[in-house]
Amino acid sequence: MHNDTAATPKYSRAISLLKEMRESLKEGIIPVGIFNDRELYEMEIEKIFTRKWIFVGHESEIPSPGDYVLRYIGEDPFIVNRDESGEIRVMLDACVHRGVRVCRAEKGNASHFRCPYHGFIYKNNGDLIGMPAQQHAYNGLNKKEWGLLEARCDTLHGLIFACLDNDTPPLEEYLADSKYYLDLLFGLQDEGLEVIGEPQRWIVKANWKVAAENFSGDAYHLIFLHHSAYEVGSTPFSMLGNMNGEQILAGNGHCVDISLDKTPQPVDMPYWNFPQEIVDTFRLDRLDPKGLEIVRDSKEMLGNIFPNSSFLLMTVTPEKDLPPVPFISMRQWRPKGPDEIEIWNWFLMFKNTPQSFKEASYRAGSTTFSLSGIFEMDDSMTWETITQTAGNRFARENLKLNFQMGMNGMGKAKRDEEWPLPGIAYYPRYGEGNQRYFYESYVQTMLGED
Repeated sequence: MHNDTAATPKYSRAISLLKEMRESLKEGIIPVGIFNDRELYEMEIEKIFTRKWIFVGHESEIPSPGDYVLRYIGEDPFIVNRDESGEIRVMLDACVHRGVRVCRAEKGNASHFRCPYHGFIYKNNGDLIGMPAQQHAYNGLNKKEWGLLEARCDTLHGLIFACLDNDTPPLEEYLADSKYYLDLLFGLQDEGLEVIGEPQRWIVKANWKVAAENFSGDAYHLIFLHHSAYEVGSTPFSMLGNMNGEQILAGNGHCVDISLDKTPQPVDMPYWNFPQEIVDTFRLDRLDPKGLEIVRDSKEMLGNIFPNSSFLLMTVTPEKDLPPVPFISMRQWRPKGPDEIEIWNWFLMFKNTPQSFKEASYRAGSTTFSLSGIFEMDDSMTWETITQTAGNRFARENLKLNFQMGMNGMGKAKRDEEWPLPGIAYYPRYGEGNQRYFYESYVQTMLGED
């Protein structure tokens, strides 16, 4: 437990705002000002992004010894690489001599990293092994004490997570009940998954919490904002029909949202419309009955791993007259300020899948959830205006946002007492309980009460 807010008077205004939010959240009310506030943002970087596990990539991006990619935790750049022994490491991209970045490319293969300033050289496991004129300049330096700074690192089904705090629980414990659902999706095939193409990245002028909240369980916006996507045929499912399902509080601020009917009727597109030859590769024998029902009957499955790592499996139609195809996306909402994020978007597919299907899946994801995707453009437009509103003086001081759907009999969502799987579930998806849970965890973390 961290409880050092009293020692950080520089955050006094932000702490006051958070304490106000802690009380108003009990009534489902959130001050809009949290979505564009410089002091709050700086506190988030210190209190959240240096302490939580963050998704930074997939093992398939660095298959060979020496492979590396550049990624970010909060604002800090990290080299995610596989060293000569095959171990995956996440190392700060900064020379210990003057802080100069030692990695000069977004990806590649290297046995060493050399600082361009004074020439300090590091092996790809982070060890400092030398510098120019060492006998004259640094004779006697214990190089073992001056390697690249390293983050904790762990993987789940090839997904690489990193954490900067040694006191944070191990990844599996941190994931809590969300691990069951990640196992359900990413553990379907023994061969695992791989990233298709390069991860896409682009800037949106929005606060990171708006995006994380959306993927935590804002199903309600589908009905209006994305209705046109259904009208033009991008999705085979009507948005209203898609509102049946479970919204799950999965521990430690993590949220899962599953579109799933409670009817005995066979669904139109079982197994997310994966072809039968791919379904035959799934290890359905490892699933419990309810897990099998989710894999067989759900229309989409998404969620957010607190704070800013999201996942999505959805079936969409990439182009008129083409059949619906499922795609899988992992995301990181990288904060770049109180009013800006860099969206990182990985498309993944099961390895034991025909190349033609991987390409079709990539195309399906790109036409819907990418920089030019129809869903993406809808979302980005609204996220940006939320952030703009939060930065305006009158709104920041007076506007309180309503997150009450599903509270005290408001709306149809009720606790699903018969939900047999991990987490606390609510049915149907007419609720904002997942968002409130996300923000409760946010406030607790910021105030050191988690």
